[in-house]
Amino acid sequence: MTNAVERIEKMLDENPVFLFMKGNPQTPMCGFSSNTVKIIKDLLGDDFGHFNVLEDPEIREGIKQYGQWPTIPQLYVKKELIGGNDIITEMFNSGELHELLGLQQPDRTPPQMTISEQALAHIKEGMAEAGDHQLFLSIDESFNTRFSLEMPKGFEVVADLGELKVYMDIGTAKRAQGLSITWVDELQGSGLRIDNPNEPPAVKDLSSDELRSWMASETANPKIYDVRSEAMVAEGTVDGAVRLDKTAIAEVEKMAKDTPLVFVCQVGQSSMAAAEFFRKKGFTEVYNLSGGYNNWQ
Repeated sequence: MTNAVERIEKMLDENPVFLFMKGNPQTPMCGFSSNTVKIIKDLLGDDFGHFNVLEDPEIREGIKQYGQWPTIPQLYVKKELIGGNDIITEMFNSGELHELLGLQQPDRTPPQMTISEQALAHIKEGMAEAGDHQLFLSIDESFNTRFSLEMPKGFEVVADLGELKVYMDIGTAKRAQGLSITWVDELQGSGLRIDNPNEPPAVKDLSSDELRSWMASETANPKIYDVRSEAMVAEGTVDGAVRLDKTAIAEVEKMAKDTPLVFVCQVGQSSMAAAEFFRKKGFTEVYNLSGGYNNWQ
């Protein structure tokens, strides 16, 4: 335990803000670590220390004893334990975390949103027995959207839609500007439809001929990534493609969000999943090579 304490204190001495987590900021290995690291990156970018406890059982157990805190992640600021995911989330939304880090208080301006009469009627019907619970909207960093009925905690941003008030955290408020809520009746069923103008554009299909023409042009600048195994990429890949490994993922995440990204696999299916992953990260020029390397050949 002594060695673990010395190592922990060395990490905390060298980093004013330090996160013990499962995985790393590029690839968190649990939902709690993922949410916590998103909050910290939203405030500090990449300017914080971190350690993957899954790679070191001694630190994984040692940090629980060191701070007398049984779960991971754990955030330290100036060597003081702040807490885990739930506490960090509340402090972020209340503005306490901004104050602790010496940052400007978050913008609490409610987003401008619209709702159709039919959607409003269905929501009010669903809330008829909600009691003191209010309608909460959540839009995460990947623009996954959901409604829920919850009790307000007092620090939420509230959008006033006439007869309806919608509660949300500050991250959702930024991503909800201009959002419209309508009701649709389709063959697949009826339900709410959410149109969010802030969501990154859909992944675009790109044929092999189109990619070759693009690469031959004087203004060619797409970054091409092959998602297949190292062995398969070694046998052959698209000209100039880089294998999408952990190092490449970290490099992509540092790029400007309008960087053209092209993803390749054998037939165009696995690459679509990778393309969708980066689209949800906010990249606006994301392409999938139709038919994959088979078509390229």
